[in-house]
Amino acid sequence: MQLQVARIGKPHGIRGEVTVQVLTDAPGDRFVPGTEFVVEPASVGPLTVHSARWNKDILLLAFEEIETRNEAETLRGAKLFIETEELEDNDDEGWYEHELVGLEARVGSQVVGKVSGLNTMPVQDLLVVKTPDGKEILIPFVEQIVPEVNVAEGYVLVTPPAGLFEINVEDAGAAAEAGEPDAGAPEPGAKA
Repeated sequence: MQLQVARIGKPHGIRGEVTVQVLTDAPGDRFVPGTEFVVEPASVGPLTVHSARWNKDILLLAFEEIETRNEAETLRGAKLFIETEELEDNDDEGWYEHELVGLEARVGSQVVGKVSGLNTMPVQDLLVVKTPDGKEILIPFVEQIVPEVNVAEGYVLVTPPAGLFEINVEDAGAAAEAGEPDAGAPEPGAKA
């Protein structure tokens, strides 16, 4: 099985470097010169790291196979993978996106949606949950809000703070329930 560790962004400079969205907790171990990645789409890979450096908080990679900005442009959006047999299974410190996608999101015993992704952010990760009506809710992936991840039984338990699932609901619906005029409607007696 393969594990995605990065997604390639835009080219940087004229020598074929690219920005990458890092999807691993150990970038210093994953992006060392000589590391070869399986790439999706396969037509642009495999790719071998020539150099890795940080520009502020953005990782820049150069690959042995890529020498120009035009070649780097063809990599935009490509996903970098490693083989997972080198990973330890006893790592209880975190979860990989492929382990979470497809799990039911439950509040108590009620299913409120399915996990459709994991956004890794500098401060905290966000679970992306798709509700039955097609909305996407971003849930901070912290122990206080997601106290249980049960891959074996296929669910994550969510204890959302008040209003978390209502954030994406239009304010007009809430205003109408409160007896207030629609925020987008003109005030009574106002000219439209």
